[in-house]
Amino acid sequence: MSSTTTNPTGFSSAWIIFRTCVEERLVYRGDFALGTLMRFLPIITQIFLWTAVYTAAGGSINGYTRNDVIAYYLLTMLGRAFSSMPGLASGIAGQIRSGEIKKFLIQPIDLLHYLLLARVAHKLVYYAVAAGPFALVFWLCGDYFPPWPDGPTWVAFLLSLLMGFVLGFFLEATLGMIGFWFLEVSSLLFFYMLANFFFSGHMFPLEFLTNSVPPWFASLLWFQPLQFLAYFPSAVYLGKITGPELWQGLALQAAWVVFFYTTARVAMHRGYNRYSGFGG
Repeated sequence: MSSTTTNPTGFSSAWIIFRTCVEERLVYRGDFALGTLMRFLPIITQIFLWTAVYTAAGGSINGYTRNDVIAYYLLTMLGRAFSSMPGLASGIAGQIRSGEIKKFLIQPIDLLHYLLLARVAHKLVYYAVAAGPFALVFWLCGDYFPPWPDGPTWVAFLLSLLMGFVLGFFLEATLGMIGFWFLEVSSLLFFYMLANFFFSGHMFPLEFLTNSVPPWFASLLWFQPLQFLAYFPSAVYLGKITGPELWQGLALQAAWVVFFYTTARVAMHRGYNRYSGFGG
């Protein structure tokens, strides 16, 4: 009498991981709708703030009107909903430090594959629950937005959001892999979060910064990857980036995705080679 054990592989394994992650997140995301709506309350302060700024300045600032800036601020919140990966880098570093990472060395599951599926599940649950609050706030603030963009702009906008998600994932995964070399990476992650908030354009449009710094530094800002996490999708939707610059920007974003995918893979395999785990 014999028995046969079948291990799920390929698509079957991915589906089991993804479905399990979705079910887990649905359990504790019930309060997310209210929490997401509360996160939009600062937009009221932003409206008063930028109204006062533009009243004092008059006209537009660096090509942005008051309505443009308010719409931009809302769009960056949407972009960050795609690209932000809370806890990803610190989670990887924590698993390395605690030794939990060794389960990926002895089980037929790829670490990055597993984490990506878990993050996709997390985002889908987030979007499903937060869609209502997002729609309500964008409808209430509809007067601040320009007319609907044309078809190609919509395609470019959606493509930039999707690539922003992938870029954000592999960028933070790369930072987490540094834990193979430095067990304590909290200071590095704090510096990254500070730079991310500033250079991603989440605080204000990058034009406000690039027009106030030396040309060589402004050029660096237009090539750095953080802009694609918030600024670039928002500027695309508002029509601030058009024509050849739009497609060049998408190509640059795709290049950064490939770069950080490769970097995360290389860092993971080299980290595995130098990792030492002891105990049961």
